[in-house]
Amino acid sequence: MLTQFVVVANRLPVRQVVRKSSAAWRRSPGGLVAALAPVLREASGMWVGWSGTAGAAPDPFEQDGIRNVPVPVSESEIAGFYEGFCNRTLWPLYHDVLRPPRFERAWWKDYVSVNRRFAEAAAGVASSCGTVWIHDYHLQLVPAMLRAMRPDLRIGFFLHIPFPPIELFAKLPWRNAILEGLLGADVVGFQTRLAAANFRSLCRRFCGVRQRNRKLRLAQRDVEVSAFPISIDVETFETLAARPDIVQRATELKRSILDKRIFLGVDRLDYTKGIDIRLHAWGEMLNSRTNGAVSDCVFLQIAVPSRERVPAYRETRARVERTVGEINGRFAAIGSPVIHYMRRDYPRDELVALYSAADVMVVTPLRDGMNLVAKEYVACRRDSTGVLVLSEFTGAAAELSSALLVNPFDIDGLAHSMQRALDMPADEQRRRMRVMKRALHRNTVFDWARSFLTTLDNSNGAS
Repeated sequence: MLTQFVVVANRLPVRQVVRKSSAAWRRSPGGLVAALAPVLREASGMWVGWSGTAGAAPDPFEQDGIRNVPVPVSESEIAGFYEGFCNRTLWPLYHDVLRPPRFERAWWKDYVSVNRRFAEAAAGVASSCGTVWIHDYHLQLVPAMLRAMRPDLRIGFFLHIPFPPIELFAKLPWRNAILEGLLGADVVGFQTRLAAANFRSLCRRFCGVRQRNRKLRLAQRDVEVSAFPISIDVETFETLAARPDIVQRATELKRSILDKRIFLGVDRLDYTKGIDIRLHAWGEMLNSRTNGAVSDCVFLQIAVPSRERVPAYRETRARVERTVGEINGRFAAIGSPVIHYMRRDYPRDELVALYSAADVMVVTPLRDGMNLVAKEYVACRRDSTGVLVLSEFTGAAAELSSALLVNPFDIDGLAHSMQRALDMPADEQRRRMRVMKRALHRNTVFDWARSFLTTLDNSNGAS
């Protein structure tokens, strides 16, 4: 069966949940699925992606009104394509070389092979002159491959992570292939204007294309290159934060730690998130408190396990957990740690209760394409109190400029900002938070999807 609208992403919008002897598909959480599900249902569209398990792919199936087209990925390709090229080559390179990227030819071959399989799957289900929207760094070769197979299609691509400047991207041995892969799209979208400008500069330098305003001019068509900052489903988070059971849960959380002031961090356990530096800054702040008072506040750090088969992630976990132990060993009293560290995933309802209970949200990644946790916290602050401490190296900093913006590498500066957050008067908290709430309502995840698809609709389309 063919369709006019196809989404292509590394993962399907559903995950398999196994209970006892049966398994069922459940919708995955997250803004991307929430934003695109209504569009896919209205267009009777399809989502092409990997199921998350190695080997043969399940047959296409429908779930929650969305038709899913699974793409097979073998165990060896998971090691080479996903754990290797995506997460040990592209991820560190695109995040300002926070870890040295590895350039392995075998990983590149798997990346090409898997990208071709995704392109073939999309080509096989898109109807004549249909629209295909491809997502993220895993699939940067798909636009050009798909255009070669199906020149009738209108093709969009959106990158969810940062895109690096020329001095970093130029190190990639396959730089031209990646750029040419992305230029197969009619619209290439990024989180920030700086990322879009980086891409244009690289294409002029290495692909010899000309630029006119935001467009790159190829031989037979133009490619629109723009920023489309992603956001969240603001109304859903506001509704959840007002739900009586979640309000009650937030109250219980406060009482469980004796009504102390709560600092909160919620991150994947990833070296780009700066968790260890943030915790060192917390220790410095505690050390500098007047008369050494540390009993009136506590840090809750949720660290969601991530990519634990990749060595750099295991090293990050060890470093974070060592830091937690050192700081608790120095400042904690019996039965009263100064850092509560939870290495597990939390359901959305519990996260909303935590956002509601937290006096200060600390979001300090060393580099991030956007960071939606910061936006979720703002949406959940019903009385507009609370302080957001936000890294200036996130895409979110451009929209949430009334947060306390910090350099996440600066331990002294972070410690000072944490103390400033603790001391901030309620009227200043409300003034800053209201400004950020207005910014959220101006650009929800649905506005993001509408803006991109409208731009794609108005592009010059198939060549």
